[in-house]
Amino acid sequence: MKGVRKLIAGGIAGVGLAALAVAPALAQQGLDEPFQASFKKALEGKTVGYLPVAMNFDLTEGWFAGVKKELEPYGVKVIVRDPNWSTSAGAQALTTLISEKPAAIIVHNPDVQTYAKLMQRAEKEGIYIIQVNMGSVYRSAAFVGANWIEIGERNADAVIKACQGKSNKIAIVQGALSAATSAYTLKGVENVLAKHPEIKVVSSQAADWDAAKAKAITQTVLKQNPDLCGIIGFWDGMDIGTAAAVKEAGLTGKVFLATSGGGERKGACELVKSGAFDLNVSYDVPTQAADMAGMIKWLLSSGVKPGDAKGSIYTTLTNITKDNAGSETACWNLSDLKK
Repeated sequence: MKGVRKLIAGGIAGVGLAALAVAPALAQQGLDEPFQASFKKALEGKTVGYLPVAMNFDLTEGWFAGVKKELEPYGVKVIVRDPNWSTSAGAQALTTLISEKPAAIIVHNPDVQTYAKLMQRAEKEGIYIIQVNMGSVYRSAAFVGANWIEIGERNADAVIKACQGKSNKIAIVQGALSAATSAYTLKGVENVLAKHPEIKVVSSQAADWDAAKAKAITQTVLKQNPDLCGIIGFWDGMDIGTAAAVKEAGLTGKVFLATSGGGERKGACELVKSGAFDLNVSYDVPTQAADMAGMIKWLLSSGVKPGDAKGSIYTTLTNITKDNAGSETACWNLSDLKK
């Protein structure tokens, strides 16, 4: 019996050793990933159109660079049409893009109405529409952008806090009255002002995203109200003019200026560090570009028909102040994104 037990024990040990010897070989065998091939096929050779309100400024250049960086490795061609701030040229460019039948078009609306019917037509013709930051009355397959009401609330809260113990006089420098971003931001500001009857809005005017107009408006307001304690601006690219007027009046650091933008280092962090802006609420362009590209990847690979899916991605916001403007992570560089 002892011999039998030794034989059995030896056999079991031998089987165990054999199993151990086989295990590494089994672990080293690869496994085909079943979804990658169909994903690549869905993207390869596709074209994506990009229609901003204009090129040659940080937001639109950053979105373009970021989207290309995400999509081109998969064989997607990204083409841009630049209407250079002309709404009619933009409508014509969108009409032409639709006739060229790209797989998707990224649209940066100048207002809530002009492109609405064209975008609806595009999706009926099988083209996905991704709207970025400035939406329209038409809800397309995707929207990627900031929560403008929250931006308005954040900026209003900061300005009201800065005005405590002062004149309580503030000014609002809006963008374009017909733009959804401007209307939504104003609603956020109004939400906060409704809780603070002590605050007096001495001016609320539209500068149409134009820095020169913003400067002229602010110069007049400051002459009429030299004791102004705060300004809420609706875009940092425009509020460079607002800040210039404040500086020329010798009121930098005395008039609290809150604005918002895409978080590019020169237009956001550096201007906060210099004191031109006291607060810049950033919606981070590289994140938005990655979100747009991710939405396009999903739409193209999902098989969902254009117009059937309706989704949104709202960007996480970051307050840029002197406390964090010097950090490496608060802002981004356009030159790095283009590499």
